[in-house]
Amino acid sequence: MMKNYKIKSIEGLSVFLDKLICEYNEKNLSGETSYAYIYFLTVSNFSDHVVSLLGRKWILQTASNQTSIIEGEKIVSQTPTLFPGESFSYNSYHTILESTVATGILYGVDEYNEPIHIPVPRFVMSIPNLEGLKKKNEIHRSQ
Repeated sequence: MMKNYKIKSIEGLSVFLDKLICEYNEKNLSGETSYAYIYFLTVSNFSDHVVSLLGRKWILQTASNQTSIIEGEKIVSQTPTLFPGESFSYNSYHTILESTVATGILYGVDEYNEPIHIPVPRFVMSIPNLEGLKKKNEIHRSQ
């Protein structure tokens, strides 16, 4: 018999995209130009719950309608526990060959071991003008 899980969205838990940086490699192993988008996220706990983050799930949708799902345990090799009023910041990256939209969630449990999730704001990783990128390789996104 399969157990049904109700995943809670707790008011006061949020994820902010602090910064998005694009780096490029003119030729990767397949001979194509690839781009690494480094994202900086902050998870804030303004709720009255203690939460532990256990993993993440990303859905990447390319301009040509290819979908990739990336899911894994831990957040940059960590399982942070956030008490009310605490935040956790980290950075990671996605590599792309064409413009891509990223959406995601961070998931974990609350102090009662009930499953929770926190949506990550959608962000766009557009293939930039290379000349402009060489002059300035940082793209800022507002919260």
